[in-house]
Amino acid sequence: MSNSAIILLGCLFLKTCGSTATTSSKPNILLIIADDLGIGDIGCYGNDTIRTPNIDGLAKEGVRLTQHITAAPVCTPSRAAFMTGRYPLRSGKWHLGVSCESRNDHCHHPLNNGFTYFYGMLFSLFDDCDPTAESGIDIRGHSRLWLYTHVVALANLTLFIGKLLGLVPVSWKVLSLLAFCGFLLLFSWYLTFGMARYWNCILMRNHDITEQPMKLERTASLLMKDARAFIERNRKGPFLLVFSLLHVHAPLIISEKFIGKSKHGKYGDFVEEMDWIVGQVLDTLDKEGLKNNTLAYFASDHGGHLEIKKGNVQLGGWNGIYKGGKAMAGWEGGIRVPGIFRWPGVLPAGSVIDEPTSLMDIFPTTVHLAGGTLPEDRIIDGRDLMPLLQGKVPHSEHEFLFHYCGAYLHAARWHQKDIGAVWKAHYMTPIFKPEGAGGCYDTTVCDCTGEHVATHDPPLLFELTRDPSEAEPLSQDTEPRFKEIIQRIDQAVEVHRKTITPVPQQLSAINNAWKPWLQPCCGTFPMCWCDKEQNKAINSRSKG
Repeated sequence: MSNSAIILLGCLFLKTCGSTATTSSKPNILLIIADDLGIGDIGCYGNDTIRTPNIDGLAKEGVRLTQHITAAPVCTPSRAAFMTGRYPLRSGKWHLGVSCESRNDHCHHPLNNGFTYFYGMLFSLFDDCDPTAESGIDIRGHSRLWLYTHVVALANLTLFIGKLLGLVPVSWKVLSLLAFCGFLLLFSWYLTFGMARYWNCILMRNHDITEQPMKLERTASLLMKDARAFIERNRKGPFLLVFSLLHVHAPLIISEKFIGKSKHGKYGDFVEEMDWIVGQVLDTLDKEGLKNNTLAYFASDHGGHLEIKKGNVQLGGWNGIYKGGKAMAGWEGGIRVPGIFRWPGVLPAGSVIDEPTSLMDIFPTTVHLAGGTLPEDRIIDGRDLMPLLQGKVPHSEHEFLFHYCGAYLHAARWHQKDIGAVWKAHYMTPIFKPEGAGGCYDTTVCDCTGEHVATHDPPLLFELTRDPSEAEPLSQDTEPRFKEIIQRIDQAVEVHRKTITPVPQQLSAINNAWKPWLQPCCGTFPMCWCDKEQNKAINSRSKG
């Protein structure tokens, strides 16, 4: 939710897939990933008040998944699992870092991880990227550091006046030291918070910084144009394009043509603009005659961020399912997101699949479709969806799916195929505030453990085919097989945990701390600012 990325990746094929395809007989693959989009915000999933004709059209021409589950409820592990087919308990991803030891080693950069082209943002998208918005970075730390700066400055001024008036017996050496401390505090505040937009909001093409800070009002347009240009350049294929949208993560910077177009304020306008961008990219496939040789897939990295609000204005999406204009509340450790496939040979256009599937399935599905082989040095939690999409099998391969919050297993679901039931056991659930609100509005992001989480023994049990909104937990009185079901899920959890290899914590406070010596900079640090995109546009107009 909080750590979104704007990433546009393009390559001929992932090196890890082992493909040697070089001819156009191999498929093109277009993966479009929205950011923080709720499943209830799209027309083809029941929303009749926000217009999404392009995404709805993709669903009408392809197959729509109704139980498409994310690997995690936040960006970092969910996107990493999407790219690897494995839920990484303690893994980072590109937008949380570029380099390891020095500013230019770029060890985490996409080009050093199997891709041949990159254009986009490598860090998180913060409110600070919008110069008109309030800072959203560590507000408490921001306030404390600013308070300490004021206290030291006031103390220094008081002592200085007292010294001049002969009222305070303090040496000039002490005053100088105090003034130096005040300067360090002010400098630290400015570097950490005053320059946050310059440190985090960076646009890169391959290894080169093109905007620092990026101009958010034009970033979406630049990403869209680059995606279309990538398709045009590689129309002879085969290609893989992962287009990770800026939309619909806050801050909501909307182009003028979409302002006021929806019934849901800025957020609704942003969703409709996103749909238009998706349409532009899909139209490019049609224009280049690639529609019938390109697997097109649309999803979100996780569900909508309900807690993002300003006053009574909702700036985040909805995770429930709309029916008859009314929203059904629903929350779960593995959040349902849109999952739409378009590919010749799948089920008839407009088909709907209610089987449990996962964002992790995209990796093995696309690898197999491209004629590649999966890595054998790791466990792949995802499954090839193509047999299910083509109607060759009645059920997905998933029997169990495990839902994590950070490194903590919160829930597990069991697809009991012989009776068509989907059981879900919650071992831990967030304590929503205010009570019954369906979100953690006091912290804006639900914690994974500690006093903000309720532990359940026995676990809360739901049967999702009868109760998709998880409104009525089952008990031994209402479900005769309660103990048997819980025991079976517990056994699967034990087997799953044995497949997890502990790795160093990459999302620790130390690793998340700002390291000036690793800060990407298009000038001489700390003078880091440039606008090559604007210069490029000026040069293009001059040549024209």
